Order: sequence, then C-alpha cells, then structure tokens
Amino acid sequence: MAQTNPNESPVASAAAAASATATTTAAAAAAAKPKILEKKTLPQKQISYPFWFGGTASSFAACVTHPLDLVKVRLQLHSGDAPKNMSGTFMHIIRTEGPLGLYSGLTASLLRQMTYSTVRFGVYEELKSRFTHEGATKPSLPLLIGLSTFSGFLGGISGNAADVTNVRMQQDSTLPAARRRHYKHGIDGMFRMLREEGLKSWFRGVWPNSTRAALMNASQLASYDTFKTWLMTYTPLGDTVTTHFASSLFAGFIATTVCSPVDVIKSRVMSAHDEQGLLHLLRTIYAKEGATWMFKGWVPAFLRLGPQTICTFLFIEAHRKIYRKFKGLED
Repeated sequence: MAQTNPNESPVASAAAAASATATTTAAAAAAAKPKILEKKTLPQKQISYPFWFGGTASSFAACVTHPLDLVKVRLQLHSGDAPKNMSGTFMHIIRTEGPLGLYSGLTASLLRQMTYSTVRFGVYEELKSRFTHEGATKPSLPLLIGLSTFSGFLGGISGNAADVTNVRMQQDSTLPAARRRHYKHGIDGMFRMLREEGLKSWFRGVWPNSTRAALMNASQLASYDTFKTWLMTYTPLGDTVTTHFASSLFAGFIATTVCSPVDVIKSRVMSAHDEQGLLHLLRTIYAKEGATWMFKGWVPAFLRLGPQTICTFLFIEAHRKIYRKFKGLED
C-alpha cells in the first residue's frame, strides 16, 4: 500500500493517485487485449515416403466407411418405391439383405482404392516434393490445386474399371432378378466385364469419373495441406492428431460440395444398361428432378466422405509417423 508523505500537498497526492490508477488501467487493458496470432516458421525437411501409402490408408478407411458409400450410391440411383432418405435406406438394406448387405461390393471398393488412391496420392506427393526444395517455403495454394488436379485425373483413369465394378456390385441387389450381374468379387467383376462387354467396359464413364477424381483431389488434398499448414503456423497445435483431424474434416466438407454434381452423373452413367450421351443424360436428369439433382445424396455423401477423409489422412499420418520412427528420422 502506497504511503502518504505528510509534507506533500493534497493536489500532488491526488495527481499521483490518478497517475497510478491510469497506469494500472492501461496495463489491465493491454492484458485483456486479444493476442495477434504469431506466425511460426515451419521446418522444410523433405522426407520421401513410399508411393503406396495413400492406397493402403484409403483401403483401411474404406473398410470403416463402406456402408455409408453404399447408401450414397443407392440414394443417387434411387428408383421406384425405394426409400428416399439415408436412415430409411440403411434399414431397407438390413431388412432385405441382412447386416452383411451393408458391405456389398467391399472387394471392388478395396480394389478401387488400391488403384485409384495409390496413384492420386503417390503422384501428388512425388510432384509436391519436386516443387518444394530443402529449406524453401511450402508450395502455394494454386500450385497445390494444379498438382492435385493432375494426379487426381490420372488416378481416376487408373481406377475406373474397379470403380465401375464397385458401383455395379453396390446396385446389384436393387435390380430385378433377370438383370442382376452376380459378380462374386471385384476381380471377378472386372474380368467378366472384359469377357462379356469388351475392353471399353473398363472405361465406361471414364471422363466424368476422372473429372470427379480431379475435383476430389484438388478440393481434398490441396485444402488438407493448406489448412494443416495454417494450423501449424498460427496455432500452438503443431503436427498433432488434433491438427490432422480438423484439417481432414474441413477437407471433407469442401470435397463433398465440389464433387457432388459429378458424383451423381458418374453413378448414373456407370450403372446404366444402355449407352447414352452425357448431354442427353444431363437433359433427362434436369427434366425429371430439376437443379436439385446436383446435390442429391449430399448428406450421405458428406457423412461418408467426411469420415472417409478423416480416416484416410489419420491413417496416412500414422503411416508416416511409423516410417519416420523406423528410419530413425526426427518426428
């Protein structure tokens, strides 16, 4: 407590007290003022990871999210008296096909991930490492979008045959008995397509599928890397599971919204029994369903792609952590 000098005048004492109060108030205001995020410099050490990490991580994720993918496809191909919402479709599958029906087409889905995702992740990481030199700054967002678009397009082409098989196996039980294909598993479906329909069946819907894959990669991988870098640069989170989870959740939301229209077209083209042009298909869909067709099945698509994106990137980051530990590299 401040002591009062008996020889000091009352005016001087009052001025001193006012000055002390102002100083205390200013200090309190400064302490209460929100701190501006401080930018941290991230290490740019380049580590070359195995090409196949994306394929195995995506396959693990597919095992978790396949039922949601199945429901999404069924809703996109909805016809007749089939349920029109996600919960109804789930219950309909369980009632008519049993719990294992939720995993119809899983082998084709895994085959698709081992082709499509291996290429899209592998090419993207390889190109990204070539454009990022030791000690340099991270690639810009436009560059990441360009690299991920290109690698996604290649992945879409490489995984198209497995994707056609996957869609057909997921849809098979909803068809009339006479039109069912009864593929035993993914590889059986691919080779039956080759024997019965020729090589062109492997590339059915390849352009909308590759376009969708390019959009998926650009919106998923580029947004994940960008948001992850932002969190590591401006927050105290660092390279942690929390950062990976938040970044992948954001990437899943962006990817679902961007890819929804192409995803609907891809499912319609691949499941069709007759050949029809893309423009004719678009006119038919718009005439029957209006503009809302572009986001048909968006909720189940996000509920699948959100967890699938989160699981994929968490598995990839786990792959990388184990690899660094195995190689004795700094974490």
